[in-house]
Amino acid sequence: MTNRPLEGLLVIALEQAVAAPYCTARLADAGARVIKIERDEGDFARNYDSVVHGESAYFVWLNRGKESITLDIKQPADAALLANMISKADVFVQNLAPGAAARAGFGSDALRARHKRLITCDISGYGETGPGADLKAYDLLVQCESGLASITGAPEAPGRVGVSLADLACGQNAHAAILQALYAREKNGLGAGVAVSLFDGMADWMTVPLLHQDYAGKPPKRVGLNHPSIAPYGAYATGDGKLTVISIQNEREWRSLCATALQHPALAEDARFASNNLRVTNRPALDAEISAVVSKLTRDVFVERLRAANVAYGAVNEVADLSTHPQLRRVTFDTPTGPVALPAPAMRWRGDDDLSLGPTPALGEHSEKLRAEFG
Repeated sequence: MTNRPLEGLLVIALEQAVAAPYCTARLADAGARVIKIERDEGDFARNYDSVVHGESAYFVWLNRGKESITLDIKQPADAALLANMISKADVFVQNLAPGAAARAGFGSDALRARHKRLITCDISGYGETGPGADLKAYDLLVQCESGLASITGAPEAPGRVGVSLADLACGQNAHAAILQALYAREKNGLGAGVAVSLFDGMADWMTVPLLHQDYAGKPPKRVGLNHPSIAPYGAYATGDGKLTVISIQNEREWRSLCATALQHPALAEDARFASNNLRVTNRPALDAEISAVVSKLTRDVFVERLRAANVAYGAVNEVADLSTHPQLRRVTFDTPTGPVALPAPAMRWRGDDDLSLGPTPALGEHSEKLRAEFG
C-alpha cells in the first residue's frame, strides 16, 4: 500500500508479551512509525519458542514493522530519552505490570497533562480498580477466570481455546480505542486516555453465556464440536472417517438438509425435531438419525449433497491443512534470521493489493539511530 492511513503518526510502545504488541503491529501495518522500547534482555516474548529460524513465532508475528531500542528507564539518562520521545509522539502504549509505568514517571494522566494532544493507552489484566487490579494476568489465567474455559472443550473437562484469545481480544480492543481517540482528536484537537484489560475483553465476549446464566439459570454446556444452542450445528463422521461440520440456521435449511443432503425428508416432520429448541433438547436422537445416513457416505458425496441443498458446511482441518488452504493469503517479510511467510492481515484495502510489511527488528537494532534522533 503506497499511502497508508496512519503515515506520519509516531507511536511509542513500552510493551511486552502479546496484547500490546498485537495492537501496535496493526498500527504499524497501517503506516504508523512504532518505536518499541525493550529492556536489555528484550521483550520476553522473544524467547517463547525458537520455531522460526531460531526466533519466537509470537515475536516475529507481532513486532513486524517496528523499530527497537533498548532502554533502562530506571536510569535518568534513559528516562529522559524516553520522555523526549513521548513529547514528540501521537500515541503512547504501555502494558507493564500495574502501576509500574507511573512509578517510573510515565503515568498516563501526568503525560497527557504535559502533552495535550497525546493519546495514551494503558493495557492491564483486570483493569485499574477493584480487588483484582494488582493481579498478574496471562492469557490462560484470564480464559479461566472469565469462565471461557468452562464452556470450552469436551463434556468431560474444561479446555483452553488453542490461541491466546484473551491477549488478542485485548490488543484488538486497544487498537480500536486508539483509532477512536485519533478520530476524536481530529475534531477537538485533544488527546485522550484509554484503558483496556484482558478480563474486560473476555467478559464482553462471554455475554451470551452470561445471559443464559443470569436469565435462564443455566450456562451453556461443553459440547465439543457442537453449538450449545443450535442443532444440527456440529461435526459428523462420514464412512471414510472424515469429520464434516454442518450448520443449520433456520427451518428452511433444516428441511433442505433432510430432503436433499440426507435424502430423508420424513425426518423434517418428526415431532422431536420440529423446532431448533426441540432439536437441541433431543440432540442425542437427532445426531443418531443424521449419523445413520452420513456414516454410509464418503465425505466427497456428503459435501456434494450439502452443496446441492445449499447447507453451510466445513471440514475439521488440521493446522497442516490450513498451511495449504486455497483461501489462505500470505505475506512475506524479513526477520533478523531470514524471511517468514505469515497469514496476511485480515483487513484489506479494496483495489490495493500491494501489501508489504516492515521487518521484525533485532533486539536494540535501532538504538544508536534513535539515541541520536531523540537524545
